[in-house]
Formats: sequence, structure tokens, C-alpha cells
Amino acid sequence: MWWDERLLGLFRTHLQPTLTYWSVFFSFGLCMAFLGPTLLDLRCQTHSSLQDITWVFFSQQFCLLLGSSLGGLFKRTVTQSLLILFLSSLVISVVFAIIPFCGHIGILALVMAIAGLAMGCIETVSNIQLVKTYQQDSAVFLQVLYFFLGVGALLSPLIADPFLSDTNCIQSNLTQNGSQDLEHIRNSLIPHHPGNLSGFELPLHGPAVTRISYAFWIIAVINLPVPIAVFLLLYKQGMVPGCAKQLGSLLSADELAMETQKKGEGSDHNEAEPHEEKGHGVPVICCQSKNFRGASFPFFAIHACAAVTLFMSDGIVGEYSGFVYSYAVEQPLSLAHKTAGYLPSLFWGFITLGRLISIPVSYKVTPRSMLLINLIGVEVTFLFLLLSQYSTPGLFVGTAFLGLFLSSVFPSMVAYTEDILNYKGCATTVLVTGAAMGEMILQILVGMVIQTQGSYSFLVCGVSLASLALTLYLALMVFDNIHSRAVEEPSCRTPPLGREADPYQR
Repeated sequence: MWWDERLLGLFRTHLQPTLTYWSVFFSFGLCMAFLGPTLLDLRCQTHSSLQDITWVFFSQQFCLLLGSSLGGLFKRTVTQSLLILFLSSLVISVVFAIIPFCGHIGILALVMAIAGLAMGCIETVSNIQLVKTYQQDSAVFLQVLYFFLGVGALLSPLIADPFLSDTNCIQSNLTQNGSQDLEHIRNSLIPHHPGNLSGFELPLHGPAVTRISYAFWIIAVINLPVPIAVFLLLYKQGMVPGCAKQLGSLLSADELAMETQKKGEGSDHNEAEPHEEKGHGVPVICCQSKNFRGASFPFFAIHACAAVTLFMSDGIVGEYSGFVYSYAVEQPLSLAHKTAGYLPSLFWGFITLGRLISIPVSYKVTPRSMLLINLIGVEVTFLFLLLSQYSTPGLFVGTAFLGLFLSSVFPSMVAYTEDILNYKGCATTVLVTGAAMGEMILQILVGMVIQTQGSYSFLVCGVSLASLALTLYLALMVFDNIHSRAVEEPSCRTPPLGREADPYQR
């Protein structure tokens, strides 16, 4: 069986914190996917233009990038991490509750910026804590983490769909668009790239009639158990004011596990490294400047190659989901708006399915091998899409396979890179930030290329980005081998710590 007793024992030991991290990522997924389908109704609510409303996308994504970087500062102890997760998940519920009251585009952009900060902190802190908890066994649990992200990302658009306006939600004597035009606009709205929508004139003045508020309030209620779960974990640690520290807290369990591991390594090793991490309770020291002194070039190259690989792969996820609809309705396929509208949903559905499949697969296959298979699969799929550009079934099949191959790239890369660097946690912050930058920047760059070069460049950009990602990953594997030899050689020549070498011994 793929789930053995040792892994099950680890899961039981860390059951409550693991379930809490997974639930927080479900909250992250809810907040990540609702904005696109509801953007037209929010346009009516704020009486803003199509060009202006896309700035709400940008404010969320930019602050998600900022939050991903800041999240690395709050990982020194489990207590700090849980406090950040509690505040972030609570902020997401509050954001959903107050969005219906945002009547101005600036206020809405500010609220979504706050949500982006919370999402960034959740992404970084949850990844780091899972990696530090399970270390060499973290790959399986990271795959589950991102499966919960996919579930949340699929659920929020489904909740919003019954409340979306079928006709223009600003009542005016100006142009009244039918549902077909609104569906086309809804699928074409991309962050900072509203597409070729200048021919659609939507009224800006008049009473707004929309029911989207109910969707936001439903999602806020669904998300409410998440901050409650984090609060209960804080209570178990005795961090709630007026509550004494509980026996068997998460911190004590982690310290006990780490002490058991250290005993196996020998007492001399412990004495030589008095400042090493002790479970989650001691500050992470890998990001301090003194720890980079004397670091080899492969050490920095591993960080750079892994981050840029995720920059490309997450950028592909963002640009493909954003532009595949626009590509499908243009020449040469010229699909109907309703048919093309299924493509983004198909893409995200197979990403979630791929993450579910990756849970048992990651127990049998190493993250290094999974990454190689996935990135080769992404490259081959884009070449297939390029060769079958005149085939509608080929586009649907290629979209499904692309979602499958991209699904487990991020969690596998986190597990692989942290394994190379001995689970310090610092690499996760770099990887999360690189992925967030790719998702934001590549959408803008690819959108500019498509507008200037035409829809054909959509697949050419995909092939180019996939090739770069695969090349950088192959470079990462080379630097991994160099780094491993550099670490092993000194350990073979250095006498045991705590003992002085005998200068007369031959």
C-alpha cells in the first residue's frame, strides 16, 4: 500500500496542525478564483469601465507577490506562523463580507490588495511549516496541500455562478448587451489586459441591479471555519490570553521529535551546532547574511534555477488560463463563445485532478523524477497543441493534459529544493515569490505579445516558456549533483566533531 505505517504515524502525530494548514490553503483557493467570474458584476457595483476594473486584478496579484515575500519573515516559530495564518484566514472572510459594500473602484482595489497580502502570507507560511514538519516526507503532504487549493479554486466560481447577471446589471437607456456578449466579455477579462473589447460599450451611469452580494456572503460563511480551526490550534498551544500552556502542545511534540532525530545523529554533532533549529521553536537562521558567507556558487544557483523554473511554470498556468478562451474564439478555430468558455474550467479541473493523482504517485516517485516527467510533458503538450492548432478536439485534449502535467510542479519543486538544501525553509520563500512573480508578470508580457503579433503567438509563447522551464530544471539537476559532491567531500575528510585530530596519526 502506498500509505505505510511510518507515514501514517507521522500524520497522526501532526494531525491537527496538518489539517489546519490544509484548510487554510482551501481558504486561499476560495479567494484566488472568485474574482474573474464576478468582475462584471463588480464593475456594475462600482460603476467603472472595463479598463478600470482590471486594476482590481492587478492590485490583488501585486499584493499577493508582496505578501509571499513578507510571509518569510513570520516563520521563526510555530506561534508566529499560526498567528499570521489566523489573521490572514480571518481577513479573507472579512474581505468577502465587505466586498458588497465597496461602491468605489479605489476602495474595492484596496480591499483586494489586503486580501492579496493575506493570500501571500498563507502560501508562504503553510508551505514552510509543512516542509519543516515532515522534511523528507513532505512531498506527499505538499501534494495534498495543493489539492485543497484546487478544491477551493473550483468551489468559489460554482458558488458565484447562480448569482451572476445574465444581462447588463446597470439599468440605462444606452447599449444593452445580451447574455452572449456579457459571457464573451467575462471570459476575456485578464489582469491589465481587457482584450479587444473596445467595441463593447457598457453604460457607467444608472442604478446597479445585481445579486452577487449573496455569493460573497455565502463564501464568507464557508470560509469562517478556517480561522476557527487555526484559533483552536493556538488554544492548544496555550497562546490564547488567559489560557495556560497545554501539555502535549504542538511545540512540545516537535521538539520531542527533533530530539529523537538528533540522538540518532550523535551527541558530538549536537554540541557542535548549538544554534541549529530545534523543531519549529527556534529561529530559522538560513536567511541571515552570516550563513551566506562562504556559500558556494551551486548553492545560489540552486535557488535561482528553482525560482525561475517556477516563474515559468506558474506563469504558464496564469497565461494559459487567462488567454486560452481568447485564442479559441479567434482564427483559425473561431469557436462559439459558450464552447470556448469551457476551456478554462477544463484546465483548472484537470489541475485539481492531477493534484489528487499526485498524492499516491509522490509516495512512489521522487520529486526529482516527477518534475522531470511533468516539465517534459508540458513541453510535449505545447508542441502537440501547436501541431493541432486547426483541431478543436486537439485543443480540448491538449488543455486537459497541460493541466495534468502542470498540477504538481510547484509542490514537487518545493519538496525537491528543500531536500537539496537540508530543509532550512528559506528556499520556500524564494520559490513562492518567484512563482507569484511569474503568474503576474507573464500574463502581462504574453498579453502584449498576443495583441501585437496575433493569436498564433499564444502557443509559440507557451512552447518558449516550457522550453525555458525544462532547460532551467536540467541546470538545477546539474547544480544539485555539484552541490551534493561538495557537501559530501568535506564530511569525508573532516574528523568527527568534538574530537581533535591526532597530528601524529598516519
